[in-house]
Amino acid sequence: MSEWKKYKLSDIIQFNPTEKIVKGAIAKKVAMEHLQPFTREISGYEFAPFAGGSKFRNCDTIMARITPCLENGKTAYVSILDNDEVGFGSTEYIVFRNIDGVTDSKYIYYLVTSPWFRNIAIKSMVGSSGRQRVQQSVLEDLEIDLPPMEEQKRIAGILSALDDKIELNRRINANLELQAQTLFNHWFVENTEVLGNFSTGNLTDIANYLNGLAMQKFRPENDEQGIPVLKIKELGQGQCDASSDLCSPSAIGEKYTVSDGDIIFSWSGTLLVDIWCGGICGLNQHLFKVTSDKYPQWFIYFWTKHHLDKFIRIAKDKAVTMGHIRRGDLEASKVMIPEKTVLEKQNAMIAPIYDAIISNRIESHHLAKLRDTLLLKLMNGENKYGLRN
Repeated sequence: MSEWKKYKLSDIIQFNPTEKIVKGAIAKKVAMEHLQPFTREISGYEFAPFAGGSKFRNCDTIMARITPCLENGKTAYVSILDNDEVGFGSTEYIVFRNIDGVTDSKYIYYLVTSPWFRNIAIKSMVGSSGRQRVQQSVLEDLEIDLPPMEEQKRIAGILSALDDKIELNRRINANLELQAQTLFNHWFVENTEVLGNFSTGNLTDIANYLNGLAMQKFRPENDEQGIPVLKIKELGQGQCDASSDLCSPSAIGEKYTVSDGDIIFSWSGTLLVDIWCGGICGLNQHLFKVTSDKYPQWFIYFWTKHHLDKFIRIAKDKAVTMGHIRRGDLEASKVMIPEKTVLEKQNAMIAPIYDAIISNRIESHHLAKLRDTLLLKLMNGENKYGLRN
């Protein structure tokens, strides 16, 4: 690393660079909800009158500075704007911009998303519980070893190639999920007459909703290799991370072990239903693992998801500290069950789509792990990847 030089971060990065949007002018707004966990691309935006907030251009990096958004990986590289266009977003962003001839914009993004940088930012947080914010001055005073510009671009290029494939998979899956949801709606929501003969039942008739365990009781002991605990946080971000708790796989057994492709439903706090593709982990309390011995995975997934908005309303009405639903709410949620021959025809159409979604998610998870491993090594200047002569 003889060519790498030590710099104070504020000397090589512009923090919250000055930009101007006239108050009331319509501009692209990137709300916090449009930053997806551990995802480079911004998922969307809206046009809104500017009334305040952080301002940025293409090639800037925006990072959530408030808990729990930062811990959940809400950091993105801006690429949704036109040339010379200025967008805006939450006041809870820190904006990072490269300095021409000194730093590469994508290298800055990967620096900011590195575990080393994120951990420093998280540890710097101050404020009341639940509203803690990063101290920007701590980040500005950080000293880092910076490679020459050519090497910055090489490092960013390697990591970007992996993120490009992850983004492609995300776009493919968005289309596949739309296809699958459209088919389900056509069969069961909009045009029930095409079903032929069918019976009515409820969610517990078609699936088993297994509640998780209090995983703090099942910590790894001695030299046992633990597995991550799947909590609501991990389900929401789609992956476990270094902050995830560990549990003993031998103590919880296969029944409470979650694998790729399992349907998980958080029934308390933040209610959501998703297909887990983040690797082996333990099922924590407040989560259901949804399984069935009789019906296809897509069938129980879309029926559970179909009732999610209702469950959210029920939980909100019951909320004191943490809203939730009960098993009685599952039993009161009606489903239509087609006769066997009809379901077989439907399965032939939708199962390949559903399986492709899972396959793409698993591939993206593996690519993200590879990216994160390389990020640590490349940011430390390891030569084994052939970056320097």
